[in-house]
Amino acid sequence: MYSSEETYRPLPPSLTIKRSRVDGLGLFAKEDIKQGTLLGVTHIFLYKNVEWVRTPLGGFINHSNNPNCIILSKDGNYGRANRMLYTSQNISAGDELVVYYSLDEYRNKTSNFK
Repeated sequence: MYSSEETYRPLPPSLTIKRSRVDGLGLFAKEDIKQGTLLGVTHIFLYKNVEWVRTPLGGFINHSNNPNCIILSKDGNYGRANRMLYTSQNISAGDELVVYYSLDEYRNKTSNFK
């Protein structure tokens, strides 16, 4: 039998998905979260297929011109590494987590691998 720490969780325990005022559904804090907290993987780069796959974190995080989170590559250079979601400021319980992003950003960073 597996413990809860050994099984896949689509979201960290501190987050939930709810209706967003930004667009559709979004990620929301169930508890206060400190600045600099790693919340998990948002996008996985498939080397063989040269494409991105979004996780639930990547699929439900909404865009904002005033973000409270940031997506960084695991290796820090935005190459083919997986993308990780970090809080860029303290987040209060009930707040929506948002990042600043554009689709072109991902297209440009992977176009030389196609």
